[in-house]
Amino acid sequence: MKQRALWSAVLVAALALAGCGSAADSGSSSGGSAGKLVVWDWKSGDASAASYIEKAKADFAKRHPGVTVEFVAQPFEQYYTLLGAAIQSGKGPDVMLFNGGGQIRDRVDALLPLDQYVDEDKQRLAGWDAFTKDGKVYAAPVTLQGHPIYYNKALYQRAGLNPDRPATSWSEFVANCAAITKATGAKCFAQGNKEGIGIQFFMSGLGSGILSPREYDDWVAGKRDWNSPGVKRIFALWKEVNDKGLNNDGANSTAMFNDAFAVFQSSKAAHVIGLMSDIGHWKDFAEFLEAGNVGVMTSPVVNAGTTPSLPYDGGIGYAVAKWTKDPKVAAELVRSLTSAEALKAFHADAGAIASDTTIDVSSAGPAVATIVSEIKDGKPALHVALSSKTVDLMGRLSQQLLSGSITVDKAVEQLAATDQAG
Repeated sequence: MKQRALWSAVLVAALALAGCGSAADSGSSSGGSAGKLVVWDWKSGDASAASYIEKAKADFAKRHPGVTVEFVAQPFEQYYTLLGAAIQSGKGPDVMLFNGGGQIRDRVDALLPLDQYVDEDKQRLAGWDAFTKDGKVYAAPVTLQGHPIYYNKALYQRAGLNPDRPATSWSEFVANCAAITKATGAKCFAQGNKEGIGIQFFMSGLGSGILSPREYDDWVAGKRDWNSPGVKRIFALWKEVNDKGLNNDGANSTAMFNDAFAVFQSSKAAHVIGLMSDIGHWKDFAEFLEAGNVGVMTSPVVNAGTTPSLPYDGGIGYAVAKWTKDPKVAAELVRSLTSAEALKAFHADAGAIASDTTIDVSSAGPAVATIVSEIKDGKPALHVALSSKTVDLMGRLSQQLLSGSITVDKAVEQLAATDQAG
């Protein structure tokens, strides 16, 4: 207990040093009068996000010239720990960034519903569901995030395969991988599961080729049957791919960020299940492989009767803390962070697939064209529907599956119990 109390004290102290400010502590504005809003995120410190932040701040300053906005960029690997301590103490930033899905849904008790403030933005922006719980919106989406299967067209050509016609069935996909490995030495998949993240990408990237459309929709809606053959097939295939040597060596000791992506970028693997925005995405890969060599495909059909689609949701979004002094002004800052000009800059400089679907992405290259064309038929990512507790457990069990220290049945049994416990 002493160690836990000491750790909590250290975190609270870290919050104060890191620019933590409740409405009272930070002097948040009241009705647009002179004041201050504190924003926590992990993006504002990135050079590629600089123009996005400046555009958002300029938009907000037009309407609230007397309000100071302070962005505090926190390290992502510690972000939710620090945020959890802030929430526990009831003191923290006025506005905060979240990943869509379990990370925000597990913390809505500390957030303000934003529906009344963002209603007119709902037609322009996509990705709201990832920031919604019990019919209420708790953050405005900045990006769309999904898990396309990227492939290296140059490796396909070297293996005598048509780079413009990727496999549509799992058996064809595996055969193509064998041909590529024989011709080039490259592995089938670049995989990194040191953090337990690889299973999330795998589940969502390939899930629409494994689950029936009905089972997929039920999963997202919270009606999950963990004992179904389809669900068990996801985890069995996860193990099978590794056991058959389709992954790069040492997947459990390879970090997804950024070692696994480096395997793909260096042409040591033909495929990687990556992201649409942020990192490990089309813009990063094009810098190493050239834009014309970055292919995008949906899941091959693993089980008959499936309808593969692009898995995507709202990626990141800004929320407002309950303790902020002036919710309306804080919400208007969130709206500035999702303004059209700010999101255009984020797409142009960082390669984000912005939540604003009106943005012209025609000059971004063939990979983006494919991604955007798939969005209209895409479905939410499977892992985003899970609670953060279930996702954390899944990461640990996925490592055990690759190491052979647990069976698929035992892993699924534990996941079912945790998911059903809420």
